[in-house]
Amino acid sequence: MKKNTLGSLIWVRVARFTHQSARLSNDFLKQYDITAAQFDVLNQVGTYQPLSQSELADKITISAGGMSRMLSRLEREGYIERTSEWKTKWISLTDLGQKKLDSVFEQQLAFQTSLMDDCLSEAEQRQLYKLMTKVQKHAEKKLDR
Repeated sequence: MKKNTLGSLIWVRVARFTHQSARLSNDFLKQYDITAAQFDVLNQVGTYQPLSQSELADKITISAGGMSRMLSRLEREGYIERTSEWKTKWISLTDLGQKKLDSVFEQQLAFQTSLMDDCLSEAEQRQLYKLMTKVQKHAEKKLDR
């Protein structure tokens, strides 16, 4: 029998929840004709635009190849525009992309909030947020080394 550490068990739970949450979000977002990953990209671009492709890659959770294909699709659909400045590709939302984000944002926010509200008290949510922030900041420091 393999012996797992508490840390490894927590990591498995977080990874499983992340996967399950993405699946639930994809199901929810089908009605808006958008995926959870596309929503994430539109939200990040909308928040930080103009954003370089490398900056975007640091903020989202898909591979570089997956991101390139997604950006091409979002550009074809008229949601983003990419401009080049020397070696840097800048990404911004188009008016259509901003409208798409505006039409979906509040509903996705309410959906994700309900996943927590349905099973955790406010005090538990605050504690989980505090702990996950601590873990995420620690991982971020390790990446920056």
